[in-house]
Formats: sequence, C-alpha cells, structure tokens
Amino acid sequence: MNGETNSSSMAPPTFDRESYQIRAVRMRIYLQALNLWEAVEDEHEIAPLPDNSTVAQIKTHKERKTRKSKAMTCLFTVVSSNILTRIMSLQSAKEVWDYLKTEYEGDERIRGKQVVNLVREFELQRMKESETIKEYSDRLLNLANHIRLLGSTFNDSRIVEKILLTVPERFEATITTLENTKNLSKITLAELLSAFQA
Repeated sequence: MNGETNSSSMAPPTFDRESYQIRAVRMRIYLQALNLWEAVEDEHEIAPLPDNSTVAQIKTHKERKTRKSKAMTCLFTVVSSNILTRIMSLQSAKEVWDYLKTEYEGDERIRGKQVVNLVREFELQRMKESETIKEYSDRLLNLANHIRLLGSTFNDSRIVEKILLTVPERFEATITTLENTKNLSKITLAELLSAFQA
C-alpha cells in the first residue's frame, strides 16, 4: 500500500494537449520506473494459459496481464477528461500511446516548422543589460531543449558561441581572460557560466 502511495505521488501532471513532447518524456520515465514501459511497447496479445499450467506459468501470465492493465490505468489517469473520452475505447496501452503521439506530436513537417521558428528565436536572442548571465543562459538553454525535444540536434557549443558573441561589454574582460587561458572552441557551457559568474 505504501508503495502505491509513493508511485501515485510522483505521477506526471495531467496532459491536456499542451507540451506533448515534455509530457511524453515524463510519462515514459514514469512507466519505466513502475516497470510498465514494456507493456506499452509490446503490442502482442497475452496467450491463454495451456491446460495443466505450472504455477510458474500461471504467475507469469498473471504478471503480464497485470502490467498491461496497470499501464492502461497510468495512461488513462494522466490525461484530461476531454482526452480520456477519445481514448477510452482503445484496447491496449500501445494503442493509447500511439494515438496520443499521432494526435498531439504533429507530423514531421509541423515539427520541422516548429524547429525553424525556435532556431530563429534562438538566433534573435540578446542579453539584456538588467539580466544576469544565469538568466540569459537559462533562456537560451530552454530554447535549445525545446528544439531537442522536437527531435533535432542542438549542441551546447552553439549556446556557448551565442553567449560569447552577445553578452554586453561589461563581460569583455572575462572573455579576454578566457581567450588567454582556455581554448574557446572546446569550452563547455558549465565552464563558461562558471567563469562569468566568478
């Protein structure tokens, strides 16, 4: 009973059509933590028990059926009522997962447009005079992570380069020191932020 309470308390928030990619990652990790992800990925039917089944076969059969039911329960629990009415007739956790992916992830063309818009927004970013380096880097990292969630590669080196090129003049001394002590083409984001914050 206590294990159920703990797993319920860490359930992902209700999905209501917003931020599908983030919710899908949370839901997959949640199902993996409960040892239920395989029930979502695995489409095959559970074969009926043969006559004269052994105790081990009965136990395995029951566990597999229970995992599939628990996976369905998890998926039904984390969607809004509006979405639940659309998926409640589906028969397996895989069908539910595939439906949600098809319905809310968007096709490749739409994701491509979203990536282009996010990259454009990233390129237009500039650090404000009133902003700290942490706030600015968080803003850039947030955009980069959204691009990654859409399935595109976006290296931290682009964020490092962007910061080095767009910070205000008050950071020129720090950049000069970094140029003299480090290879800027190999500096990590963490090292850069640490140097600016020092």
